[in-house]
Amino acid sequence: MKKIEAIIRKTQFEDVKEALFEADINWFSYSEVKAIGQDREDRIYRGVMYSTDIISRIEITIVCRDQFVQPAIEAIMKAARTGEIGDGRIFVSPVDNTYSIRTGESGDTVLADKK
Repeated sequence: MKKIEAIIRKTQFEDVKEALFEADINWFSYSEVKAIGQDREDRIYRGVMYSTDIISRIEITIVCRDQFVQPAIEAIMKAARTGEIGDGRIFVSPVDNTYSIRTGESGDTVLADKK
């Protein structure tokens, strides 16, 4: 099992969500986060100076079986890419175990679809 964490532009979230559904990733969590990127200059918008060093992004977290890791990464990369600085990052780390609070089950069978 792996944990995939992706930091993406807010504007790309809907496209990434649809791409993940198409890649059979049916469960993930997301939240709004603040990040500091490479572009650190002051800009003027409607006469007001603001700093570009803190940016709002969406962080998507997915825990999945190994066979879904590469399809999930490819879906995120394809849907989130604009070609501009600030498209985001993807981090992949191992997951030792997972538990179902409701049933007490453990292991990757907890991630299986149950109806």
